[in-house]
Amino acid sequence: MITIIQLTCFIIKNIMAKKTTSINQDTTQTPSFEASMQELEQIVNRLESGELPLEEALNEFEHGVRLARVGQKTLQDAEQRVRILLKEDDDATPDDFIQEAE
Repeated sequence: MITIIQLTCFIIKNIMAKKTTSINQDTTQTPSFEASMQELEQIVNRLESGELPLEEALNEFEHGVRLARVGQKTLQDAEQRVRILLKEDDDATPDDFIQEAE
């Protein structure tokens, strides 16, 4: 029979393991924008399949939100860099740059 102390120890170990995993994920090198978007697409596909257990689906969703936020920040930074570069060229406009990129 499992005692309350054993159950409490088990729960604490699981919580600490999750915190350690979370800390390790935060300190790892950030993947490229393209790799992050590819991973986000895979997460969306797994979530849309409806086959994940609730807890796993929540973990996947949480990771996807983090990836989306990092991707959004990366895009905002890139847009800011483009604006700075265009300021250096008085004749250029953001529309000119966008059309050239397409």
